[in-house]
Amino acid sequence: MQTIRMSDLYGQYLTMKDEIDTAMQDVIKSTQFIKSGKVLDFEKKLSAYLGTNVTASGNGTDALQIAFMALDLQPGDEVITSPFTFVATVEVLVLLGLKPIFVDAQPGNFNIDVSLIEGAITSKTKAILPVHLFGQSANLEEIKTLAEKHKLFVVEDACQALGTDYIFKNGTKKRVGTIGDVGCNSFFPSKNLGAFGDGGAIYANNEKLAVIIRSIANHGMKAKYQYERIGVNSRLDSIQAAILEVKLKYFDRHIKARQKAAKYYDEHLGDIKEIKIPERVDYSTHTFHQYTIKTDKRDELQQFLKSKNIPSMVYYPGVIHMQEAYKFLGYKKDDFPVSEQLTKTVLSLPMHTELTEEQLEYIVKAVREFFIK
Repeated sequence: MQTIRMSDLYGQYLTMKDEIDTAMQDVIKSTQFIKSGKVLDFEKKLSAYLGTNVTASGNGTDALQIAFMALDLQPGDEVITSPFTFVATVEVLVLLGLKPIFVDAQPGNFNIDVSLIEGAITSKTKAILPVHLFGQSANLEEIKTLAEKHKLFVVEDACQALGTDYIFKNGTKKRVGTIGDVGCNSFFPSKNLGAFGDGGAIYANNEKLAVIIRSIANHGMKAKYQYERIGVNSRLDSIQAAILEVKLKYFDRHIKARQKAAKYYDEHLGDIKEIKIPERVDYSTHTFHQYTIKTDKRDELQQFLKSKNIPSMVYYPGVIHMQEAYKFLGYKKDDFPVSEQLTKTVLSLPMHTELTEEQLEYIVKAVREFFIK
């Protein structure tokens, strides 16, 4: 059996090696490494896949920052989000002088608890920032209803959920990231659609807003050496765009591979009382950027799996409001009990497109061995 990896990027590359190698060589031969036709081609193809306007960026963190810069929020404006997320979600708000307002996560699907959002809205609230954690959407229909009622922006942190569909109550579907005012994505190598380095993208349905986003990502430029607003330098390089363009052709196949692996885990771990497998919601598909279980014996299980040469990861071992850098926000321990408990119980099992049934069988056998003596 091949070595089990948390994310088998090289194994996936081998399935597309000739196409990716050719695409990279084409860029090298062209010597057009920045803002080339390859970047524009990828943006167009991703736009067609998502059904919205796409602007590529240097990474997912930049995507979030550019999104909030485009909405022209002012220092002191409040943005509601969850403390159970990767730090970038909150980092960009603080860097822009905005004030993160946290509400707790839901214990089953890990996303923001929509029932708590309205109680956190004040006269200073300007936006809601849901994070579609691990590949499953937050409840966007209810979030949009609240946003419209209180005249707030919705910015989707969809960095872990490219390819996920939101299912509206009337049965229609839209890709997550394309439902709010702005959506943000990351092409970090281990993401659903991963580059061979950093990369990101910003989505906007509104054409005027999309033009502003594109300008901000390119130094605030309107035309060459003409700057109409304050911007940043955040560009997807041409080699990454060429790689992503190839991988996008196989993206739906890769999502199905993740879902197939998740189904195997479900079927073989779902009967273990000491484990809670990932909860599914009826308003979203799940693309399984991570397959995250919960158990009170998390640390012991992780060590046992390590002894069997099975990797696992804790996403996330700490909530944002308890991190040293963010204590100035004024929150304290036990303010968000669900999120804090999640940091003690979540464990992500290997999840990628190249998992074999032999590897999956070995993983679940080990988990069952730990719990079922």
